[in-house]
Amino acid sequence: MRLVKKPRHHDSGHFENHLPFAIENPAFSRLNAAMSLKKVVEALLFASQKPLLPKEIVTALRGATDFSDEPNVIEFAKTKEAEVGSALAELKTDYLHAGHAFQLVEQVNGWQLNTQPPYAVWVRQLFPEGKPSRLSPPALETLAIIAYRQPITKADIEAVRGVAVDGMIQKLLDASLIRIAGRAEVPGRPLLYESTQFFLEHFGLKSLDELPNSTELRHIKLPTAPILEIPVAEQLPLTPILGNETGEINPQTEHNVATTAPDTEFIPPSDLPIPHSTP
Repeated sequence: MRLVKKPRHHDSGHFENHLPFAIENPAFSRLNAAMSLKKVVEALLFASQKPLLPKEIVTALRGATDFSDEPNVIEFAKTKEAEVGSALAELKTDYLHAGHAFQLVEQVNGWQLNTQPPYAVWVRQLFPEGKPSRLSPPALETLAIIAYRQPITKADIEAVRGVAVDGMIQKLLDASLIRIAGRAEVPGRPLLYESTQFFLEHFGLKSLDELPNSTELRHIKLPTAPILEIPVAEQLPLTPILGNETGEINPQTEHNVATTAPDTEFIPPSDLPIPHSTP
């Protein structure tokens, strides 16, 4: 058995026994004959250490022609993103019906093979250095309110929860689960908060529409903070604190607008609590 790479115009061609891209072996030839797009996509997902988008899979299929001129390699290089999407959907269904301990999940940043949640207690033993931490219930509830009603001000969050949330907001900012989205167009121009892409990745969501009961909870009536009229003479300038002359937020200071949070732990929760007002 020997390993061969297809030489390029600037290559010397001496790649034997170095790169495992094509194997001159009868068993490999039989495998090639039975190869399908779905199996190639499965191999890429298995080997990848990060989620893969369909366009990244297409790029890999086309790049394979640099290392092999096998007919199936050339044929797969013509694959469209829509065809990759169909193969991914078939794989997801196959794994579901087969009852494997892993599943294929589509997230905001691509498709990835993940172990099924019931097996987490054993899988976690392979990563003792990565001991997870846990979000406190108050922080989790604050995050849920932001996720469902974003963009939202701190005052409106406090109106729903009935308590101050400065520390919880700072903890969520530090965890990169939320970010500052700008300012509300009301007197005082308070900061607005919204969830981040990392929030979607962390909870395994493709979009905010996949939040439980998202349509209903986005429109349910919740308490809001009263809008206070501030006399012009009493309004403080915003520029020295957070922004420039145009009122834009300074990226170097936007992260430190809330007070320091008390120590809390952070862990991937199974779901978010439903926002509700405190009696």
